[in-house]
Amino acid sequence: MDISVIIPLYNEAESLPELYDWIKRVMDENKFSYEIIFVSDGSTDESWNIIESLSAKAPEVKGIKFRRNYGKSPALHCGFQRAQGDVVITMDADLQDSPDEIPELYRMIKEDGYDLVSGWKKKRYDNRLTKNLPSKLFNATARKFSGVKLHDFNCGLKSYNKEVVKNIEVYNDMHRYIPYLAKIAGFNKIGEKVVHHQARKYGKTKFGLSRFFNGYLDLITLWFTSKFGKKPMHIFGLLGSAMFFIGFVSLIVVLVAKLMSIINGDLRPLVANSPYFYISLTAMIIGTQLFLAGFIGELITRNAPNRNRYKIEREI
Repeated sequence: MDISVIIPLYNEAESLPELYDWIKRVMDENKFSYEIIFVSDGSTDESWNIIESLSAKAPEVKGIKFRRNYGKSPALHCGFQRAQGDVVITMDADLQDSPDEIPELYRMIKEDGYDLVSGWKKKRYDNRLTKNLPSKLFNATARKFSGVKLHDFNCGLKSYNKEVVKNIEVYNDMHRYIPYLAKIAGFNKIGEKVVHHQARKYGKTKFGLSRFFNGYLDLITLWFTSKFGKKPMHIFGLLGSAMFFIGFVSLIVVLVAKLMSIINGDLRPLVANSPYFYISLTAMIIGTQLFLAGFIGELITRNAPNRNRYKIEREI
């Protein structure tokens, strides 16, 4: 099979028939063998009934229905597990992503050899204040942390080599960082294509400003786990040692000051009167806790079932 199209959706009943017809027209014109996997993420409208009716008359249409709304990342994860095409295309169900982009996205994977190609909505039809400006700031931060040079991490229109989607795990809200997940998994040939963005035709957006705040927290989590997930002592042990050293030096300063006052015959200054006493006490306690956190983390990772599971590309 040439292409698997995965479409996560939540209450997009009005757009589904038109989206299916559009995808079918593009696929037939290019003579692709394909499947369309709709993932209804706890939709409460007629979305699932429409998916069932489409599947009844078109065997290439498949559907997954969640009992409740889990989010876009779990929807993509389930779609990736079931995808059979050599190239996997993801797109949103709101008709803002154009299926006319599919042939070129497919070609860039098969002929140019990209592992992943991400769409770039260079010209958008969203509200500039609430979406465009925060999006630019978010993407700039993601580029800095991840080292993946993309203009639009959050674009739903992407194409993947099948090997990519079978070797990454999309969880929580990590769908925003699939290119970063791919890089961590060893897929480094990541490209970008300017894609056409259309104004929403039906309904309203399901995402609010909270996604940008949550996105930053997810980015920090992903960056931290990718660097120190298998070697927690390298970060906690280093920080703990540094804090303990600061505390030890502060304690030496306190003891030397007390010793000098005793030598000079002045017994009145108390050790507890010096601010360095509290600095040393606090720093040494924090340093010990950080060091123990790293030690416990090492024990956990050593007992993890996948501690020696590595991605092997080829073997002779």
